[in-house]
Amino acid sequence: MLQDWLASLTALLALPEYGLSTLFIVSFVSATLLPLGSEPALYGLLRLNPGLFWPAILVATAGNTLGGAFDWWLGWGAHKVADKYSHSRHHARVLVWRERLGPKACLLSWLPLVGDPLCAVAGWLRLAFWPCLIYMAIGKFLRYLAMTAALVYALPG
Repeated sequence: MLQDWLASLTALLALPEYGLSTLFIVSFVSATLLPLGSEPALYGLLRLNPGLFWPAILVATAGNTLGGAFDWWLGWGAHKVADKYSHSRHHARVLVWRERLGPKACLLSWLPLVGDPLCAVAGWLRLAFWPCLIYMAIGKFLRYLAMTAALVYALPG
């Protein structure tokens, strides 16, 4: 019974009209600070629908980038709370980091474990939103493209 239900749910989510929206949601949530990966959803969708390679890459990139933007806004809001710690040596180090790297640091938002907090730190540091968003999108797109191409072509079905 449960196995039949899971099979029908998987078949439903694999349909292009549901699969891409599901991929968007999973990609968005995985870019927040929650421990979830979007790569299995992307890979699964492409195994079932190989013709959706470019739409899936773009949808995953959009969802993951908007999730990074959400992290940026969380960091921006947390800045008010962190103001009471502004005289610590860690704060001074972070300000030096901000001056050196700026929004370009968001290119690294694709990295596992540190990428999502990096987006929040960019907001906390009050780095300019739009340049951060553009760098996030570039980094996330390149990751999805490279990772997905490697998986699809390395693990032929």
